Amino acid sequence: MKKICVITATRAEYGLLYWLIKGLDEESTVQLQLIVTGMHLSPEFGLTWEKIEEDGFSITRKIEILLSSDSAVGISKSMGLAQISFAEAYEQLKPDIVIILGDRTEALVAANAALIANIPIAHIGGGEVTEGAYDDSIRHCITKMSHIHFTSTDIYRKRVIQLGENPKTVYNLGAIGLDNIKKLNLLARDSFEKSIKKKLLKRNLLITYHPVTLEKTSVSIQFQELLEALDELKNTLLIFTKPNSDENGRTIIQHIEEYVSSNQEKSIAFASLGQLRYLSAIPYMDAVVGNSSSGIYEAPIFNTPTINIGDRQKGRIMGPSIFNCRSIKKEIIKSLDLAFQYDKTAHWDHPYGQGNTSEQIMKVLIKVGIPSEPKKEFYDL
Repeated sequence: MKKICVITATRAEYGLLYWLIKGLDEESTVQLQLIVTGMHLSPEFGLTWEKIEEDGFSITRKIEILLSSDSAVGISKSMGLAQISFAEAYEQLKPDIVIILGDRTEALVAANAALIANIPIAHIGGGEVTEGAYDDSIRHCITKMSHIHFTSTDIYRKRVIQLGENPKTVYNLGAIGLDNIKKLNLLARDSFEKSIKKKLLKRNLLITYHPVTLEKTSVSIQFQELLEALDELKNTLLIFTKPNSDENGRTIIQHIEEYVSSNQEKSIAFASLGQLRYLSAIPYMDAVVGNSSSGIYEAPIFNTPTINIGDRQKGRIMGPSIFNCRSIKKEIIKSLDLAFQYDKTAHWDHPYGQGNTSEQIMKVLIKVGIPSEPKKEFYDL
């Protein structure tokens, strides 16, 4: 049996990986190893490792790395602790391959430790560009450490090859997050309202805003511009989901909590809605607002418009339902007006596939096989 190790550090990441984890867990030729770390183990972010066990998965190893700081120094120290812990875990578990999704600092450390331990890496989400965050550099670094690549568009596949990866190892299989939309039984409107203990209003917005880590402008100033724009709206329910444990994330959390405390009739906040409630919300929203990748990937499937603020997602392929603006009040208001006029019955081809990515990744790992050694050659164009 091949020992396949999956890494998850956040609630959102786990939601994207759920169907792949489930498939590997049920595959008779695979021994699933599940390493849970980062935000999953933090009370501040909802102790979401409990959700993983509720879903019936056995956690192979918990790696505690999250320090009570969101400063650059604090995050770097957390990464140092993670490097030691992942090295020890790999030595004990001896996986045949490690599956890493995306571009967070935890993913970089997990890849670093696997590289040094001569363990092949399968990377999901390479070739993408997000110019506003250092996630962009992390993503490309993980690509160069990886041996099998699962990209979400053909353009992203070509970028991975441009980085020197052999085309035979690079698979364009679509965005893994769309699997949930295809496979989950989403909540009806009344069930969703009961789940959040709040009635939807005439207009409704789902808001997720993360720090833009490569910008010098204060995240507090940026987020205040968004709150002031939202405050102009009438008869509109504001559903906030709190940011990840990124640098200055706690600043945004504080702003959200203060705003909701003063505007309880028209706003509500969650550390985590979970995949089911989050995806169930999107069809009932007039727009998804902020700078989360979910506004690029998932919201367009429902043809719900997205207000994409700032440069955090700059460089990603975007459909016509996405309205870009700067973190300036008047521009956000203008984009909201455009979104409210958007024709949600319009039809267009989603650039990220239709949602069977996990099954295709399974087929590659099982039928094509896992590299017997981590050695690889640079592919020259």
